[in-house]
Amino acid sequence: MNIAFIHNSKKLHTGAHFINDLIAQGLRDKGVAVNEFYPKRELLEHPNNLKGLANILFFYSLLENKRKILRNDIIQGTTYTPITFLAFHKPVVSHFGSTTFGFLQSTPRAHCINENTKNIIYKLRNDGVLPELNIRTKRPLRDVMEIEQYVAQRATKVIATSNLVRNELIAQHVTPDKIVVIHNAIENFWFENTTQKPSNPHLVFVGRLGNDAFLWKLKGIDRLIGIYQKFPLLPKMSFFMTINDRLEPWMQKHVRNHTGYYNVLKPDIKHTLQNLYGSIFLLTSRYEGFSLSLIEAMSQGLVPVAYPVGVVPEIIINGKNGYIVHNQKEMIERINELLKNEKKRLYMSKQSKHTASNFQVATLVDSLISLYSFIT
Repeated sequence: MNIAFIHNSKKLHTGAHFINDLIAQGLRDKGVAVNEFYPKRELLEHPNNLKGLANILFFYSLLENKRKILRNDIIQGTTYTPITFLAFHKPVVSHFGSTTFGFLQSTPRAHCINENTKNIIYKLRNDGVLPELNIRTKRPLRDVMEIEQYVAQRATKVIATSNLVRNELIAQHVTPDKIVVIHNAIENFWFENTTQKPSNPHLVFVGRLGNDAFLWKLKGIDRLIGIYQKFPLLPKMSFFMTINDRLEPWMQKHVRNHTGYYNVLKPDIKHTLQNLYGSIFLLTSRYEGFSLSLIEAMSQGLVPVAYPVGVVPEIIINGKNGYIVHNQKEMIERINELLKNEKKRLYMSKQSKHTASNFQVATLVDSLISLYSFIT
């Protein structure tokens, strides 16, 4: 079996890039031939309102590799990236870790944020940390959303990484029978733990913030800071992936007992998290298609207190391996409950770690091979 894997860029370190690399290596370890293809880098800058279309047209440069790609049994890409090869008689698999439809449905304009945390977004803007409250145009995102829908409707099979993503695809009129839910995985090194001892409980956040107001709101930065400020005496630790260099001094000034790490590599995150067994992981996002950081934190015995995004509703059982919350008040109550009951917190920590063990690369790869065998 030969799989053509279409990537965006060799140097792009996004969640999609990470999971594609993980899958490719996992398939090779199982004896599947994986041939990776990258479109040429664009030479021209496009105006902001055309960036969505430019990103899509970018992948038509892969036609120069048409013969090589069509020699494979299956062509796979992330969301719209295999669009170029829908016209040929080869099975196409589109892998949806999230949907732009979900982004747009879930991320509010600044003035629509709940009064409890809206002031934080405005404070970040007024202090010059965020350049604006809202991105200037959503047109590129809407363009991408429509192309994602087009590709999903015409692909041979569509992989959704959670039931949430599956439902979003169905809402966009993708045939349910075409969609297969296959959960993501995390690297094997997350499971290579020495014996862990309970630590003094911290509040912990790990997430890719991106660099604009839209993504910061999507990730719930206002919710996170709001929770941090409600627990001034509790130690806090954040791993932020962002190139915004104004966030670090702002957090030092406005959030007490906070240690921030910026753009840290995953093995280094793991090295730190493994010493926080029994701490509390906060998932404050307004949208996630899956949430790799959730599984990574759980693998180190952190107890999640999470909004119902991504894979959360499928794996979190309230009071057993974490808590699902629907507002800031509930999140505060659950954190207090865990802080007051060490026995329960450590029990849930153990269960959380056990849950994460289900998300290993071998399981993901076996599911993909079964899907490929069915298609071919």
